Amino acid sequence: MQCTEMAGMNPMEKKLAEYKCDTNDAICLKLVRFADELDDESTTFHPEYSHQLYGDDEVAFGYKGLQIQLYYTAGNLSTLFKVKYTAKVTETFDCVEPDNVEGKIREIIPAGCCCSSDDFMSLLEKEANFKPFGTLLHTYDVHNVAEGEDFTYQIHKVDVACPGFREYHERLQTFLMWFIETASFIDVDDDRWDFFLVFEKYNKDGETLFATVGYMTVYNYYVYPDRTRPRVSQMLILPPFQGEGHGARLLEAVHRFYCNLSKVQDITAEDPSENYVKLRDFVLAKLCQTLPSFSDEKLPLGFSEHMATEAREKFKVNKKHARRVYEILRLRVTDMSDKAKARDYRLEVKRRLFAPTKKNQREMAKMMKCLRPEELASHISQMDTTLQQEELEKSYQEVLTEYRRVIERLAQA
Repeated sequence: MQCTEMAGMNPMEKKLAEYKCDTNDAICLKLVRFADELDDESTTFHPEYSHQLYGDDEVAFGYKGLQIQLYYTAGNLSTLFKVKYTAKVTETFDCVEPDNVEGKIREIIPAGCCCSSDDFMSLLEKEANFKPFGTLLHTYDVHNVAEGEDFTYQIHKVDVACPGFREYHERLQTFLMWFIETASFIDVDDDRWDFFLVFEKYNKDGETLFATVGYMTVYNYYVYPDRTRPRVSQMLILPPFQGEGHGARLLEAVHRFYCNLSKVQDITAEDPSENYVKLRDFVLAKLCQTLPSFSDEKLPLGFSEHMATEAREKFKVNKKHARRVYEILRLRVTDMSDKAKARDYRLEVKRRLFAPTKKNQREMAKMMKCLRPEELASHISQMDTTLQQEELEKSYQEVLTEYRRVIERLAQA
């Protein structure tokens, strides 16, 4: 509570304000591998969002020192749920009710979670029995600079009918509420869903165990007459593993999986976030740079139907995304210090950026024949050429920044 807000309160309101807690801070998440991690604050992480449960202000009223513990065993995600606090509003004030913070959590976690640390420890001891679900698609290593060693990861394709997976998925999807702003749970009974999971292999007391790293859900839409279009619905790499390249590995593995299915038209994404678009740019550019039509010699010649066809047939990339990949890879081979080459590239990208505006202008020209004078004046003002050029240049510079970031990552890879 800021001082300016407190200043306008009467004494009672100030006292009650002390019982407000930021739910993003109060919710403590943990993926537990070893018993001593249970009380290790360094392994705790917090949500990015909690508004879907606790409102837009992400505040819980009625407690001091509120801590909502949601601890999971690293592999099977068996769950410990506790609510702790140092004081409750009802202990000081009559007729003031605290928020039902526990009830809100129970709306999203499946039944069967434990509330006792001892019970949770018993479940942790059974982690050796947990094995990844589904079919192994890909194995890869990541070098951890801080620890000076390589860690091994696996990507699996899973069907909901896999024994035990439905219950596991109910626990896994609770993370969506904390890290995807508009997340919702899916209907797993629909057999058009595909699930892809990432696991880390690690050693505990001489045994090989597996920890959950992240996952992706893909829905297979029907495309007339006999094809499908997989659409990425949800993708999440859990916070302890973010920044290590697992998202790119997962998306690439998913594209390679669908490449082997002749009935797949192309792969899309549902309402992609800005971060997902950046990830997709990198993965698709990495894949398409291996195609003959995207060779360094052919890129300066412009975008072609052959590029679109080869990207779709080889990696299930649709035409819109193939065009974006072409622009990224052409920028990589273009000497932007050469004014003529830089101009050619700029005009090529701007033509694509301006195309929707040009289409709108043609439609507006048709409409103008039917407009009253005051409506015509309004539409003409919207077509200011100078403003359009400024906006186009701004969009172009933003695109260049995005593309250069992808090119830097490609160089590192």
